Amino acid sequence: MFSHKKEPIHFVKIGEANPRFAQLLLEQFGGATGELTAALQYWVQSFHCENTAIRDMLQDIAIEEFSHLEMVGKLIEAHTKNVDQTEAYKSTLFAVRGMGPHLLDSQGSAWKANYINEGGDIVRDLRANIGAEAGARQTYEELIKLAPDEGTKNTLIHLLTREISHTQMFMKALESLGKLTDPMFGNIEPDNTVDIYYNLSTYTQGEQDNVNLQVDRRGPWNSEPNFRYIIQPSVNES
Repeated sequence: MFSHKKEPIHFVKIGEANPRFAQLLLEQFGGATGELTAALQYWVQSFHCENTAIRDMLQDIAIEEFSHLEMVGKLIEAHTKNVDQTEAYKSTLFAVRGMGPHLLDSQGSAWKANYINEGGDIVRDLRANIGAEAGARQTYEELIKLAPDEGTKNTLIHLLTREISHTQMFMKALESLGKLTDPMFGNIEPDNTVDIYYNLSTYTQGEQDNVNLQVDRRGPWNSEPNFRYIIQPSVNES
């Protein structure tokens, strides 16, 4: 059972309406990294999750994402209300589609179900969610830079903040499963190349002569004790 409270989870108030900015906000309403995508992604994932505590978390966050969709929708509505005769309005998607939010991104492309990233394994899904929150956070960061007034900016900062909160929750859920830093999950054992790093990006002799270039770039991702570094891979290397 669902119920809806008419008060948004965070107060939404803007200064002067700005329909051009409203078109940018559509990215978080009907875009790939938007709130509808997140809400449906986490909700669908919850049905595949046998861990009841993590299922509950996914559903709680999914419903919060629906509340964020409402907030973005209210922002778009406020920024397009009573400005339909202005040149700024006429130059936007709203001139054809009408005021308020639509299931479009900022370029006018319709929302697609294939934006949703779920695969039926909770470790895989939680990792996908961390990436989804990162994408949404980046979008909000750019929107905040362009926000035309303090009220809009405050709402967007709240939304960005909650992306960070959700990322932390997903990371803690992975940690509780012992999978925050463990790349292996599932039932198929990997073969004996699992700890090999292949050096497949090499410099030409002329590039190697450049003193500013380090020929072999090394780091914890290609060094012992976690990895065997194969400097010149061959077909039979294993």
